[in-house]
Amino acid sequence: MRYKQLGRTGLFVSEICLGAMTFGGNADAGFWKAIGQLGQSEVDALVGRALAGGVNFFDTADVYSFGHSERLLGQAFKNLGVARKDVVIATKTFGEMGPGPNDRGASRGHIMDSVKASLERLQADHIDLYQIHGHDAVTPIDETLRALDDLVSEGLVRYVGVSNWSAWRIAKALGLSEAKGYARFETLQAYYSIAGRDLERELVPMLSEEKLGLMVWSPLAGGLLSGKFGPGAATPEGSRRTTFDFPPVNTDRAWACVAAMREVAAAHDSSVARVALAWLLAKPHVMSIIIGAKTLAQLEDNLAAAELSLSAEELARLDVVSALPSEYPGWMFERQGSARLPKPFVPIKT
Repeated sequence: MRYKQLGRTGLFVSEICLGAMTFGGNADAGFWKAIGQLGQSEVDALVGRALAGGVNFFDTADVYSFGHSERLLGQAFKNLGVARKDVVIATKTFGEMGPGPNDRGASRGHIMDSVKASLERLQADHIDLYQIHGHDAVTPIDETLRALDDLVSEGLVRYVGVSNWSAWRIAKALGLSEAKGYARFETLQAYYSIAGRDLERELVPMLSEEKLGLMVWSPLAGGLLSGKFGPGAATPEGSRRTTFDFPPVNTDRAWACVAAMREVAAAHDSSVARVALAWLLAKPHVMSIIIGAKTLAQLEDNLAAAELSLSAEELARLDVVSALPSEYPGWMFERQGSARLPKPFVPIKT
């Protein structure tokens, strides 16, 4: 297992992060039942195996099974006797946690209420990475940033991040944080997969410029890149994709990617899922990929992606088959910007 800096900070996290979205989801959890229904003993087994594999990074959210995911994760650390300093815990706030008008969003009030509830459920005295889970169209950005900065000052939160924001909005937040001396966003959690490379258009250049760490959610596109799907393949029974077809994917491009990955996987005696994860891990802008397993077998296969090294030729082939169609202004940047790139020196013959 390799470890990378959390953004530009001095904290190091495993390049594979265990996501806790599948934790909980009992019969009364509605939508979350389709995501996962893991109980405490199953969670303990997954967390224990992840730790044994070198994972020190764990991601959850208050909205996952309405807090039950956080409870299960916190109890797992206690049951396994894990020292608090040995794990990096990330959680998020924003989603609807009650019937009231203020039980959601990124307002100061909701953030302050949420962090205390998350700490109690996690049985922790601090959260390593506290993330705003979505775009609040109502709350001013500086209100959100001031609330997060206060949490850092109080020691309840050590670093802050954001999820599912646009590049311009993150850039504005970073400018406000610098101007006002607030703790700044150090990470972005975003959807990214070989079949969904949209964030490369605007977000990746911004992340590289501002030194934010990228945490990838749904690296297998909701299981679509597991190798169980594709032309002629029968939809697996009980698959999440049968009840929750998300994230949206261009299936023509996805099936072309799967076909290419099948050949690469065969050459390495590997699974298609492992190849999809290894492709992401080879990207310099990826800090950590979040895997969400329901079984130990799935977890074992995903962890093995850290040991799979794809050749330059294989990576190039996968890059080509998954390439995004050119869009404006990107194609104009390429056309005009090429004239500014340094060219090899060729001496004049005399």
